[in-house]
Amino acid sequence: MAKANAFVLYDDVQFDKNGWRNRNRIKTPKGPLWLTVPVLHAGRALQSIDSVEIDDRKPWAEKHLRSIEQSYARAPFRNTSMPKLSEVLLQPWKRLVDLNIATTKWLAEEFAITTPLYRSSALAIEGDRNERLINFCRHFGATRYISGDAARAYLDVDAFAAAGIEVVWHSYNHPEYPQLHGAFVPQLSAIDLLLNVGPSARTFFTR
Repeated sequence: MAKANAFVLYDDVQFDKNGWRNRNRIKTPKGPLWLTVPVLHAGRALQSIDSVEIDDRKPWAEKHLRSIEQSYARAPFRNTSMPKLSEVLLQPWKRLVDLNIATTKWLAEEFAITTPLYRSSALAIEGDRNERLINFCRHFGATRYISGDAARAYLDVDAFAAAGIEVVWHSYNHPEYPQLHGAFVPQLSAIDLLLNVGPSARTFFTR
């Protein structure tokens, strides 16, 4: 997001039940802990991300906040960022996508990222897997598309090139930064970086 001029949240594709859309990890004194937002999925196997509803029968937000507060009680920037995070999580969310957008915007603000965020579902842009991505780029007048490594298996780079669009692979090298609770653990929620490092957090992922 920090590298882009426009960030499109691909919210109208199929929801993957065991992915990262509704869960992430924090670090506790006993090791990594998954925080999962419960969603309604019975009989909705092929639902799109933007249609996923949160199961509000469980007090998930309060539980997650307690886990975060306990695990990061001694984090240097706990008091700086926790009030706003609490405000975001405790809102009466109905759909998962709205929660995800709110937390993404909050993190972007904390990391001083000003890239505008768009929802694919609101852009009314059609096409198959590769064609639609190319059409997104055309919509924004983009000549460069930043993609994660996982897309190497299906992205038609030649089709992008034919459309005058360069594909840039975002090959992420995980940085190490100061953490609580012993040896460094990678692949945690960005809030681990934020609560431990504070205003200098962005320097760790723009190196």
